[in-house]
Amino acid sequence: MVTGCDDLAIILGYEGRNFTSGCISLCTKKEDIIDGYCSGIGCCQTSIPTGLKSFVSLTRSLNNHTNVSSFNPCGYVFLGEPDKFIFKSSDLSNSSFRNKVIEEVPVVIDWVIGNGSCSVAKKSADYACGENSVCVDSKTGLGGYRCSCKLGYQGNPYISPGCIDINECENENPCDGICNNFPGGYSCTCPHGQIGDGKKDGHGCIPKNSKSPILQLSLGLCFGFLALVISATWIYLGIKRRRLIRLRETFFQKNGGLMLMQKLRSNEGGMEYAAKIFTAAELKKSTNNYAEDRILGRGGYGTVYKGVLPDKRVVAIKKSRTMDVSQIELFINEVIILSEVNHRNVVKLLGCCLESEVPLLVYEYISKGTLYYHIHDGGDQTRWFSWENRLRIASEAAGALAYLHSAASTPVIHRDVKSTNILLDENYTAKISDFGASRLVSLDQTQVTTLVQGTLGYLDPEYFHTSQLTEKSDVYSFGVVLAELLTGRMPLDTTASEQERNLAAFFVRSIKENRLFQVLETRVLREGSFEQCQGVAELAKRCLRLTSEERPTMKEVAMELEGLRKFTKHPWSKTQQCQDEESLGLITEQTLDLYAINMNANIMSNGEFSGQQSLDSRMMLQIHSTQ
Repeated sequence: MVTGCDDLAIILGYEGRNFTSGCISLCTKKEDIIDGYCSGIGCCQTSIPTGLKSFVSLTRSLNNHTNVSSFNPCGYVFLGEPDKFIFKSSDLSNSSFRNKVIEEVPVVIDWVIGNGSCSVAKKSADYACGENSVCVDSKTGLGGYRCSCKLGYQGNPYISPGCIDINECENENPCDGICNNFPGGYSCTCPHGQIGDGKKDGHGCIPKNSKSPILQLSLGLCFGFLALVISATWIYLGIKRRRLIRLRETFFQKNGGLMLMQKLRSNEGGMEYAAKIFTAAELKKSTNNYAEDRILGRGGYGTVYKGVLPDKRVVAIKKSRTMDVSQIELFINEVIILSEVNHRNVVKLLGCCLESEVPLLVYEYISKGTLYYHIHDGGDQTRWFSWENRLRIASEAAGALAYLHSAASTPVIHRDVKSTNILLDENYTAKISDFGASRLVSLDQTQVTTLVQGTLGYLDPEYFHTSQLTEKSDVYSFGVVLAELLTGRMPLDTTASEQERNLAAFFVRSIKENRLFQVLETRVLREGSFEQCQGVAELAKRCLRLTSEERPTMKEVAMELEGLRKFTKHPWSKTQQCQDEESLGLITEQTLDLYAINMNANIMSNGEFSGQQSLDSRMMLQIHSTQ
């Protein structure tokens, strides 16, 4: 270490540890010095390596303290423990600084015997460690060893008699019972008739047939606390269970459970397909507590989960977001009616659960997803989706809707016909789902599909005049589905141009402008017959008429589709591959005969298509009529 404001020191090591180090300490005025810091301003320090045996230090003053003599007449260099020296600015002018260093700053000198390791020294005749001692190798890296007494011994290991045993049993011993000393250690034992470890800092000694009052009190408190916790937990769970039972009973009554049970009893014997009332616990278990991996889909009305009932039946459980309390009686009647619906192309309503805040509906499980997926998102999985299968699915869905409208025991209006509500089972058979679902949803929801009854893109334009949906509203929505099957386009495509954004309007306009074959999907053109595609397109156009009286009934739609399925196919795709301009003209002439319209702008602005456009604008789509 160096103290001073004009001093330099160098240390040189030799005799096996050759090294050079040093530091410089400078300052110009006393005010620059910071007490406690030895970093080069008034004080500096450097370390020496381990194993240093001999060294030489050199010091000098750069300017003989000429410029700092007023507060630092001389400098010092010394060897010492850095942790024991705390530098102060007063040290620079302290005439007794040398004595302070000698008295306060120690120098720890390491020493060892010889330069060999313990393993070598033990074989030597001059091995220095006496009896009951151990040899410890030096950590300097230069060899040598030291001796230390074993545990339980004390003394000087270098001179006779060396390390002697410590008698731990003398004076105050660590035993509560009997202390037994032996060379290098001791043991504690309890007198006859007592048990324990015999140690004062352990369990001590207690009679065999008695227990410590402290131990008895501790055990009593532990068992008492445990009993209290168990009792409190049991009471809490019991109260919670009773509250849950009462809450479920409240929900059951609020959701019309008593009304449903009364109607089921009154119709016993006459209802082969009566709805079952499921418990909340049963459905919770079947869905693994409504786990995320059981979700089949989410929508504006709620979430659908996959469940497995105790009898191993796989079901779909619909959990709605909310319910209009004023519609309870209507909901119960609907459950009764829909549970009686028995048609191969209608998803079967198996029952409901009324013990939750919002009723849960249980349907049969349909495995192959929605028609919407296979039209728009199916990818390679839609290889089966031929024209023949498209026409079959359309015919099956139309037949199911016709059944709901007229053939069921009580007519049912679906009110939300769309490709996402047409499901496909393992055989790709069409199944109508979610009929009547809009009654379960309050009209104050913020989702787009719950602002009105139905879904934008499929919604009957007359709804904006009447605020009611009828059987012909289902016909209009089904017309949009037919257009999807023919074109593969989305019912609403916000990325498309303004005139192509709404499929219904675009499809009708394409027919009127004799551009049907330009908008049909490639696979439909390739596989479908000329007559079938024209027939389905014409049927879709009639379904999409603005006035409901001009639309066909679902029964008529179903019959016409079934007739088109049986129609002899004459694919135009084969002739188109080699047709010339003359054949193209022939097809154009046939098309003009079927879809002949006056292209006068006045007719376009005042006719049916203009009305379609106007109503679509009210559906926030901002589609304007073509001028």
